[in-house]
Amino acid sequence: MEMGSCVRINPNTISPWGTGAILVSNAASSSSSSRRRARASFKLSSSSPSSISDTGNNSTCFRGRGRGRRTVVVTALGTDTDNISIKHFHGEEEEEEKEKDSDNSVPLTDHQLFLQQDKHNADATSIADANAEKQLQGSDSNYPSKPRRIALFVEPSPFAYVSGYKNRFQNFIKYLREMGDEVIVVTTHEGVPQEFYGAKIIGSWSFPCPWYQKVPLSLALSPRIIGEVAKFKPDIIHASSPGIMVFGALIIAKLLCVPIVMSYHTHVPIYIPRYTFSWLVTPMWLVIKFLHRAADLTLVPSAAIMKDLQAARVTAANKIRLWNKGVDSESFHPRYRCQEMRFRLCDGEPEKPLIIYVGRLGVEKSLEFLKGVMDRLPGARIAFIGDGPYRGELEEMFRGMAAVFTGTLQGEELSRAYASGDVFVMPSESETLGFVVLEAMASGVPVVAARAGGIPDIIPPDQDGTTSFLYTPGDLDDCVSKVERLLASPDLREAMGRAARHEMEKFDWRAATRKIRNEQYDAAIWFWRKKRAHLFRPFQRFFRIFFRSPPTINYS
Repeated sequence: MEMGSCVRINPNTISPWGTGAILVSNAASSSSSSRRRARASFKLSSSSPSSISDTGNNSTCFRGRGRGRRTVVVTALGTDTDNISIKHFHGEEEEEEKEKDSDNSVPLTDHQLFLQQDKHNADATSIADANAEKQLQGSDSNYPSKPRRIALFVEPSPFAYVSGYKNRFQNFIKYLREMGDEVIVVTTHEGVPQEFYGAKIIGSWSFPCPWYQKVPLSLALSPRIIGEVAKFKPDIIHASSPGIMVFGALIIAKLLCVPIVMSYHTHVPIYIPRYTFSWLVTPMWLVIKFLHRAADLTLVPSAAIMKDLQAARVTAANKIRLWNKGVDSESFHPRYRCQEMRFRLCDGEPEKPLIIYVGRLGVEKSLEFLKGVMDRLPGARIAFIGDGPYRGELEEMFRGMAAVFTGTLQGEELSRAYASGDVFVMPSESETLGFVVLEAMASGVPVVAARAGGIPDIIPPDQDGTTSFLYTPGDLDDCVSKVERLLASPDLREAMGRAARHEMEKFDWRAATRKIRNEQYDAAIWFWRKKRAHLFRPFQRFFRIFFRSPPTINYS
């Protein structure tokens, strides 16, 4: 056996992907026909950039078959990436080496060696992608991103339609503007202002949802809107989902070649059987998958919804992120407790125990469950604060009972209504989060809620019985016993109300917005760039194969 001496290589021959190919030739042989060549691929260790390592020690051996009967092995020795030892094996020695490593004994053609190099390149790229993603996930949201131009597509309007996400988007826009971002909002046209905290509002013609008439829908693909958004030159598009407008946002994002983030706010597959036909659930899931697989990032309001989307394989698990909850703890505060409002909600009997519900009056909220609760608590009063398509049926259902329907309340009037209740009951099992629960707890009112949907994100198991109560969904006895316990003990109500208020003071809209703009938007842009790079990867491979010549190393 003969061994070539260690030779020096130029570190610049290592490719940007951490891999390279080396041609080794016998310079002592003047005849080109007798020249023996081998090509070895190597990969820099991700854990130690100063060494070449593949087997855990400080040396790596790569083997190739020359054009004769000689096998050439290139070995990187020690921690010096510039030193390479070259071995030649003949006859029996070569056979012994074959037995040690039979996988490398098959002669490799030039094409196979290039393909092997591509595999090493892909492996190194995957490692780099994973490391970059970890850095994005672990980045500090307090580190400010540069100001961006953000186009929001929100359906229905967060300015006219009363729902849980109204406060979310209004506060989101407010703090984006406060942090220096330029914002435009495309939304349904009814009752929208021209601007909001300096953000331009663009109204789009809308039509009522066929099965929920109070929800306006819009595609937002008119030439006027496309022109306005194109003129704005957004750095990123953020669309609420599911809906109709999200399709328009996706098309515009593709036309303008910008990343798109979708935030999931309504768990439509749960609502469909209540409003339409159960067989539409499967097509709806397919639509949701189509939309969110086309998005660069998906935001969800709670861990429960995240698990549902991951279980349904809506998109890659690492592309689903949590939009942190927040609550305006100044607008919703125990100081708003008002005897006049309590008199109104109790229908003139303010001394009676008062149960309140705030939210949309829809069939999906399971509000008929509250009739069973009130049947078991004849001395209590209940107030429904909100409106919706189910209101007429509820009024008929509660006829003759101590129930008050106030309709929609806003501003300070709503704050007083929250703070004036004794117990807030939330029977809904379909909440993606449950902002009304956050607002009730911020108002110092203990909550009794179904252990379903996003509610356990607000009242985790370690706080059940401390800040509020959770009951088993559909279990009337469990719910009534916990409501009775609170109504019977003013001291317990006060203690739980203080604990709930203290917990809600931790959730700040400013911090939630900062995390999105500094972390999650950065992640979306990174995924978008990665997707674009993958589109051009076949062309990169083509040019690597046909236009890139590995350096030749001569040895004596």
